[in-house]
Amino acid sequence: MSRHRLVNPASGYAQAVVAAPGRTVHVAGQTGSGSALVEQFGAALDNVVAALTAAGAQPEDVVSMQIFATDVAAYRASTRELGDVYRGRFGRHYPAMALLGVSELVDPAALVEIVAVAVVPEER
Repeated sequence: MSRHRLVNPASGYAQAVVAAPGRTVHVAGQTGSGSALVEQFGAALDNVVAALTAAGAQPEDVVSMQIFATDVAAYRASTRELGDVYRGRFGRHYPAMALLGVSELVDPAALVEIVAVAVVPEER
């Protein structure tokens, strides 16, 4: 259970998150392997979760997430599948999120890259 307060939660994200006092974890941009957007999105989320775990954090500690996509139209067209993949890793925890369209990522084969910020509450 998250100790963070979601402000005006919407479908699939929060308008703002008031983080509980704690230790901040910044997860660098994570990409994933695969040929399709949904497959890469899942692999990138797996990498985010692995980085969180290594830092002593959990998915419900994430307070902010930025998703960089090279094809926003394809992302929009896949929202149902992407949502299923997201919930498979993060459940129904929706931090403050942004989707940003970019022309390319550092890995030329990458279709998506995810950056996250987590706050591990002091109580844990």
